[in-house]
Amino acid sequence: MTEATIYHNPRCSTSRKGKAYLEERGITPTVVKYLDNPPTVEKLRELYDRAGISAHEGIRTKEALYQELGLSLETPEAELLSAMVAHPKLIERPIVVTGKGVRIGRPVEVIGDIL
Repeated sequence: MTEATIYHNPRCSTSRKGKAYLEERGITPTVVKYLDNPPTVEKLRELYDRAGISAHEGIRTKEALYQELGLSLETPEAELLSAMVAHPKLIERPIVVTGKGVRIGRPVEVIGDIL
């Protein structure tokens, strides 16, 4: 059986779909409610490195706070990561972690790549 962790926002429909995707496949993931318990900069960097994405690819660019903070493609990675830790609603979700890798579950089917 595959072990999985999901960085989850229960109020987000896509995040709920990601959790359901795992459960439909017999996987009961460890749930990290990242809004209540945000990852550290180091953990977020590790997750994005394992997913093969940049911090900008892992940030919610359509979130109003992204604009309010003046973030952009030119913002240095370290600054983006710090912004996401300070304001976890900027973190794109869900992030699913297994022994085979890390994916942001958008679309939810990409989670299958790491099961």
